[in-house]
Amino acid sequence: MKKVFCLMLALCMVLALAACGGKTGDDPAPADTGSSAPADTGSDAQQPADAGGELISVGVINNDPNESGYRTANDAAMRATFNEENGYKATFYNNNDAAQQIATAQQMIQDEVDFLLLSPASTTGWDTVLQDAQAAGTQIILFDRMLEADESMYVAAVVSDMPAEGQTAVDWLAAQGLSEYNIIHIQGHMGSDAQLGRTGALDEKVAAEGSWNYVTQQTADWDEATARTITQSVIDSGKPFNVIYAENNGMARGAVAALDAAGITHGKDGDVIVMGFDSDKWAFEEVLAGRWNYMGLCNPLQADTVDSIIKDLMAGNAPAQKITYTPEQGFDCDTLTQADVDTYGT
Repeated sequence: MKKVFCLMLALCMVLALAACGGKTGDDPAPADTGSSAPADTGSDAQQPADAGGELISVGVINNDPNESGYRTANDAAMRATFNEENGYKATFYNNNDAAQQIATAQQMIQDEVDFLLLSPASTTGWDTVLQDAQAAGTQIILFDRMLEADESMYVAAVVSDMPAEGQTAVDWLAAQGLSEYNIIHIQGHMGSDAQLGRTGALDEKVAAEGSWNYVTQQTADWDEATARTITQSVIDSGKPFNVIYAENNGMARGAVAALDAAGITHGKDGDVIVMGFDSDKWAFEEVLAGRWNYMGLCNPLQADTVDSIIKDLMAGNAPAQKITYTPEQGFDCDTLTQADVDTYGT
């Protein structure tokens, strides 16, 4: 789209020369609109999609869809929305490494995408990207995860309120009224918005309450097998515990596998409270069956809202609000219904 003005100017010059009896040589080759970033790209066909007759170019930087069921659903929604049929020429890149994300973002800016959609693996380290995008006229929209940056550096954000997710979960856990909380805390990717939010409220509670203790606090980096190993190590140590606080459902499942192998009961009326996060339907079913106690919903379906914001911006309308939080809540085994599973599970 940024080349439209230049192309129109060149056309006017050609017509002017023709009117004066001049001749032009061979037509110039079309500009290369591809990206050298290691990313999946949409179709190069140019179909009318906006007032300029071109597709809206977007670069979408997301985390690895194999990271979790949440991420799979989030990535699928973005790809189903940002495609040629919906008026976009999209380039996708998925990686949990912040440095690789940043390098690809810089390439997308150089490729002059109109919008850069970011789900950052880390909340920090993006200052140069944000500055370069602003200088190039590339508009940034955050989705899923926030950055530590001034709001003037991005046009909008459609995200989960991760600190609220953590606080809701900790409040629920406190309401269980245990005489002592001995917690296996399994963290996600360190430095990510999700990890910081889900860890923060629990850290504060453990620091404030003498009856709340960490038996262990380790990252499994969203990985189910690593979470099982962490839990098994605690079991082998003989240290008593009665809470598994896992920062996503896959890690909760890994921890439960270790409990099952050791014959330790869990869930409703069990010896160990099991807590997870995200939106996986299978995890909802674990809570519904009473095998888990709690799941904090993290809604992965943000693509439609991002799409609406972009279409508004293209029409000259500013977003109604800078930050849009996806609707979320916590569910426990005593109140969860099948209707909830069908409504919120992905």
